[in-house]
Amino acid sequence: MISILSQPGIQKRALPLSVKAWHQMIAAGLAPRHAELIRGVIVEKMSKSITHTKLAGRILAAFQRCLGSGFWIRKEDPLSLADSEPEPDVSVIEGNEEDFTDHPGSAKLVVEVAVTTVAEDREMAVLYAEASVEEFWLVNAPERCVEVFRDPQDGRYLSSLRVAEGSMLRSSALPGVEVDVGTLFAQI
Repeated sequence: MISILSQPGIQKRALPLSVKAWHQMIAAGLAPRHAELIRGVIVEKMSKSITHTKLAGRILAAFQRCLGSGFWIRKEDPLSLADSEPEPDVSVIEGNEEDFTDHPGSAKLVVEVAVTTVAEDREMAVLYAEASVEEFWLVNAPERCVEVFRDPQDGRYLSSLRVAEGSMLRSSALPGVEVDVGTLFAQI
């Protein structure tokens, strides 16, 4: 990161980018290709390791098996929030693709896979809670568990739990969605 941004005086004077301005940059071809808007700041997205790719793919496949029509299951697609436009690894939106003319502003469930960025991705819980995302899963690859955040209220999740290998993770936001955490991490 640019060291000048760590100075409090500079932080107070920095000008955040709005989601609307971000969309204008994208439309004009001025936005970086591998970036997302987080809290009004353009953040370069990390390259994905094979572990990350496998875990995100397995979650996506599990959702596709469990959910029928009436849900739009998305991989690395934007959510347009108040001051951010993150691209979660997997998101489940109530409704069908054709119901939307813009990026959704919330989701039933969002998944972030963290291999080297656990602390950073854990911070995303606040962002998703503020957007009333009903359930947020952080797939914590180093600890081989899934951190689950539920019950968003006033910009935070009221409940959280860790589901380790050997346990079945059941979504409260999407009844019928189950993921065997041992199978999720098998051969990784």
